[in-house]
Amino acid sequence: MKIFICCSKAFYPQVEAVKRTLEAAGHTITLPNSFDNPGREDEVRAVSAKAHSSWKAEMIREQNRKIEANDAILVLNLEKDGQPNYIGGATFLEIFKAFEMNRKIFLLNPIPDNILRDELLGMEPLVINGDLALIG
Repeated sequence: MKIFICCSKAFYPQVEAVKRTLEAAGHTITLPNSFDNPGREDEVRAVSAKAHSSWKAEMIREQNRKIEANDAILVLNLEKDGQPNYIGGATFLEIFKAFEMNRKIFLLNPIPDNILRDELLGMEPLVINGDLALIG
């Protein structure tokens, strides 16, 4: 299966191990936007508000292309700043786009108990509770 890994850039240090595990199981992996340069957003933001908004728009277009090219997304929803199972704005958009494109949606951990919970439940992701072997 072709899988696009989606997550907050705060979780990028965990992506490589997940990628290796999934590739060993025969999957093809697409990495998150700016994975090769996680500081890029801050660099662009320092240029100007206009440059940042243009860059964000391109990142949204890029994530849409990645979702379209894959069979599924895997959301690494880990703890961030004391928030368990964190899903940020960009990741939520990726989940929604995968839902629109009828792609499989896997969540590494349970759906967070926050303002997005009802919408996430409606998109019916498969929660794998940390077990990457359930992806298939």
